[in-house]
Amino acid sequence: NAALAHYSPSNGSSRTLSVREMYLFDTGGQYLDGTTDITRTVHWGEPTPLQKEAYTRVLMGNIDLSRLVFPSNTAGRTVESFARRALWDVGLNYGHGTGHGIGNFLSVHEWPVGFQSNNVPLEAGMFTSIEPGYYRDGEFGIRIEDVALVVEAQTESGEKPFLTFEVVSLVPYDRNLIDLSLLSPEQIRYLNSYYERIRAHVGPELRRQRLEEAYAWLQESTEP
Repeated sequence: NAALAHYSPSNGSSRTLSVREMYLFDTGGQYLDGTTDITRTVHWGEPTPLQKEAYTRVLMGNIDLSRLVFPSNTAGRTVESFARRALWDVGLNYGHGTGHGIGNFLSVHEWPVGFQSNNVPLEAGMFTSIEPGYYRDGEFGIRIEDVALVVEAQTESGEKPFLTFEVVSLVPYDRNLIDLSLLSPEQIRYLNSYYERIRAHVGPELRRQRLEEAYAWLQESTEP
């Protein structure tokens, strides 16, 4: 209904969704073991070539930052351009931050973690969102947001400490919007590994709750 980073419909502006458009939904909740903030963008019909490319490049940026290995004491602003590079390559960009700290029963947007110029250096144990996007006024909005934990990375040199991210949001991306020809082999391997984790962690829980329709959807959505 609007190509805005943050948007709430009113009684006067709400309308029925159709299969001819993209749908961005920013979800979250407060749970005993943490706060979630997860955004997915979907298209139930036939996306345009621009929509597919823009979505894929947003996904590429999400993956590139999520799998990045970097020295400890690195500030988020130093690495946030990895989330934008695939968009920058074709002259696209987004006008909001790449991520923010996430509290536990506190603020969803929590200081001081994040990727802005005034955030503190990243340290193991911090939770941040990773959320590149792209927005075209009057047409559509795209954002892919995951919650990630900063963890120590295992490097070939063995020198410590280096850091990386462990994505803890286990929700598939929309296959209908991914142009595989744009992804590198490393990005595809990351995606397949992520889908294996989703199946391993979420699949048994859906089975335990006898949510067979959801389980079937999950299996289809996480095919290699």
